[in-house]
Amino acid sequence: MTGPRLWRGRPEDPRWVRPAFLGLLLATAVLYLYNLRASGYANSFYSAAVQAGSQSWKAFFFGSLDAANAITVDKPPAALWPMALAVRIFGLSSWSILVPEVLMGVATVAVVYAAVRRRFSPAAGLIAGAVLALTPVAALMFRFNNPDALLALLMSVACYLVGRALEDGRTKWLVWAGVAIGFAFLAKTLQAFLILPALEPRHDARAAGAPEGSGRAAGCHRRTSSPAAGGWRSWSCGRRRPARTSAARRTTASWS
Repeated sequence: MTGPRLWRGRPEDPRWVRPAFLGLLLATAVLYLYNLRASGYANSFYSAAVQAGSQSWKAFFFGSLDAANAITVDKPPAALWPMALAVRIFGLSSWSILVPEVLMGVATVAVVYAAVRRRFSPAAGLIAGAVLALTPVAALMFRFNNPDALLALLMSVACYLVGRALEDGRTKWLVWAGVAIGFAFLAKTLQAFLILPALEPRHDARAAGAPEGSGRAAGCHRRTSSPAAGGWRSWSCGRRRPARTSAARRTTASWS
């Protein structure tokens, strides 16, 4: 049943919906993968951190710029983790760094399609996904190794999950939305919260007209995003600071 369902989609859907959706994802992947080597190692600052994370699990966890853990990058490390895992598995290359970003772009198109489809129609979902895939800034963002690719994916996931919570009023969707926002914070800090002013009043208005007790879920994503982001931060801050190497001390001395 899984194979036919994958190609056919939902029984109530027109026959063209699932092939069109899969075609959109395939076209997005081809568009973003085309001439990907032209970007080289993209942002060499983050590529160095990816290489370090592929060599040291401690550098992986902290987002260190070098395998000796002398200094970290200027962002939390979540955006580096998929690339570092790919480099650890496939070796260091432009493709192993950038293909995870392309896959995030394809996944973001799929999430936007799913969110719009549930609220409107399959045709509207396809149009929304195509508009996202063809937006120039998205085409650039998902072919580069800045943190924005993971940020956009997780924010899209959070919007989808809040939409599900609006449909059935179940708390679990808001809990998972909070987890998505928390990990988005670990990708690019406070930029993850840009969507909250749009999401919270919408759910609060829905909860105001819901049965008693449904309103308790209104702040769930706030309460779950904090542990998701704060767990890494508190654990990392509680670890002993790694000893600085002699090379790091010489670098500091030269700058001073």
